[in-house]
Amino acid sequence: MSTDKPVVVYGASGYTGRLIAEYLREFNLPFVAAGRDAKRITEAIEKVPGIETVAYEVIEVEHTVEALTELFTGARVVCNTVGPFANFGDEVVQASLNAGCHYLDTTGEQNWVLHARDSYGRKFADAGLLLSPSTAYMHTVSDIAANVALETAGIDSLELLTLFSGTPTFASTQSIFTILAAEHYYLEQDTLVPWPGAAAYKVQVPGQHEIFTALPWGGSAHPVWWQDDPRVANARALSGVFDQTLMDGVAQMARHFEENIKPLPPAEQKKALEEQASGVQGGMPPRENRRIHRTLDSVIGRGPNRLVHCVIHGNATYLQTGAIQAYAARQLLVSGPRRTGFASACAAFGHRELLGMLQGFGFVGEPLVTGHTG
Repeated sequence: MSTDKPVVVYGASGYTGRLIAEYLREFNLPFVAAGRDAKRITEAIEKVPGIETVAYEVIEVEHTVEALTELFTGARVVCNTVGPFANFGDEVVQASLNAGCHYLDTTGEQNWVLHARDSYGRKFADAGLLLSPSTAYMHTVSDIAANVALETAGIDSLELLTLFSGTPTFASTQSIFTILAAEHYYLEQDTLVPWPGAAAYKVQVPGQHEIFTALPWGGSAHPVWWQDDPRVANARALSGVFDQTLMDGVAQMARHFEENIKPLPPAEQKKALEEQASGVQGGMPPRENRRIHRTLDSVIGRGPNRLVHCVIHGNATYLQTGAIQAYAARQLLVSGPRRTGFASACAAFGHRELLGMLQGFGFVGEPLVTGHTG
């Protein structure tokens, strides 16, 4: 069946899907909550406060291009939260293209971002549609900080650090196992260069005395977005959580993969990773507490004789993702994207506009910008 609702949230029974629905309600945007289990979707969506004040419907759908194309027909925007995206994303992107819908997702998988760009970017551009993976807190807020740094002329290199409080969701954890087997890249002189295997780095955190551990954690979307950006020649992104015990566990898992699983043939690699992933317990995390669950995005921009440091303090990682997705959907419906084809949320909607929206909801403060010119 097709729909008369302008937005489809695919994967609406999950933690992030429910939050996207919550902020679609804030923007008064009718939507379809879709996925493979109508009962689970209904239970999740009915927990959203005030959901009865927005028009929505729950639809159960098979994960095939044909079924998704039929569902998406009549909509204009698809918000995809079904990961790991490298495993399940192609059907959703192809169906979005078939139905003439803009495509947004929440991925943290750089290998999926590269695949989406190379396989679908031109097709979406030719159709006048936006293809914007990684439209989520984990990449968008640091991209805002990077674009603030790039407002200073002469900056051509970016070092990014993203840290947040809280535990990754079940879906995010499953994605970690997927990206362990993929190459992770940073940008060096306009070329994507692989990070060393099992790389972990000590980082200085602005505003805190401690030294923290951070990881390339999939490489991030930033080097992919900026590979063809004439302003940026070099970009490296590190990320993690403030819980250093958890970070040490992720680093240990990466070392285990490099030493014990990576040497195996591909089929045995996949089986070993699936066995590890199956041991992770699922479940719906508790709703974030803004006083406790905090975020920090730090970007250092450098040039031959320039240095700018932009820091954005905020709160509630997953709530921010819900707001970013819903705002992106609204902008696509009201005015369309600034760019079509493959593009970041900042390129498609404007970094200052996204910043203003997040500040309006109380998610982030004013960027703290320091620097010097030579």
